Amino acid sequence: MTTLPHLAASVDTCHWGYFDATLSPALTVRSGQRFTVATVSGGAAVLPPAGFHVPPELPDIHARLPMLMPGHILTGPVAVHGAMPGDMLEVRIIDVQLRQDWGYNVIRPLAGTLPDDFPALRQLNIPLDRTRLVARLPWGLDLPLHPFFGVMGVAPPPAWGRISSIQPRAHGGNLDNKELGPGSSLYLPVHVAGALFSCGDGHGAQGDGEVCVTAIETALLGTFELVLHPRGDGPALAYPRGETPTHWITMGMDPDLDRCMEIALRDMIVLLGEKAGLSREDAYTLCSLAVDFRITQTVNGHKGVHGMLRKALIGG
Repeated sequence: MTTLPHLAASVDTCHWGYFDATLSPALTVRSGQRFTVATVSGGAAVLPPAGFHVPPELPDIHARLPMLMPGHILTGPVAVHGAMPGDMLEVRIIDVQLRQDWGYNVIRPLAGTLPDDFPALRQLNIPLDRTRLVARLPWGLDLPLHPFFGVMGVAPPPAWGRISSIQPRAHGGNLDNKELGPGSSLYLPVHVAGALFSCGDGHGAQGDGEVCVTAIETALLGTFELVLHPRGDGPALAYPRGETPTHWITMGMDPDLDRCMEIALRDMIVLLGEKAGLSREDAYTLCSLAVDFRITQTVNGHKGVHGMLRKALIGG
């Protein structure tokens, strides 16, 4: 049995709080080569009481890896042989597994969708049953788990410099899109040689909106394939898109939720022209009749909307 290349989370393979086009690759793979990535989440304040499993690298990261900007602990980047600016990277999410038996959720004053309604900090450590895939919430509810990575992104354009991992943008990043679980693909425009993919912000469960700032934040193990689509092999991609076995997904991110909706809608109109040959007018009509536009999250500075188009409507 062939062992897959593995990128462990460590002081040497993680960057805390940011994306940056100048980062050196922690792993290099071929297009379509399967590999695994381990991630961790949270600062020292969120660690659980004794008795829970804490990945041993997490305290070391807390002690020795500086958080250069407020944001997430990300593992990577992973470079793809031959990737060049203008290409498209397909991130195939093959599998996502829990790495620990706990997660955390935090309400912070002056943050979230209702920043003035909850004046006190509250932090919950939430037990996770990795066999049954449920979380036991404090009031006794067993909540089903659907693990996914809140942050998946490539290096931003070099001119942007170092940017926080909190705001999602054209490079992907903190999308917090729960549709992007195992069996789905995320499509991203490539801005630098190698593409430089990083991931983190593991979520055990999250509702659309992620309204109190956090989901069930936890450590994950992801299995990925990064498939390179060179420039000229199809329409150029300027903004993240997604695909599940049943749906095509377009996205919009902006501080203004109306603007998010416009971005996601305009790209869905373009996608319908590409995939189904529809005129802009027919695509606009179909968006009104059959595409579901959902609020991805409202807590990251740049909010998110994603449009869901059933593939069956346009022939698969």
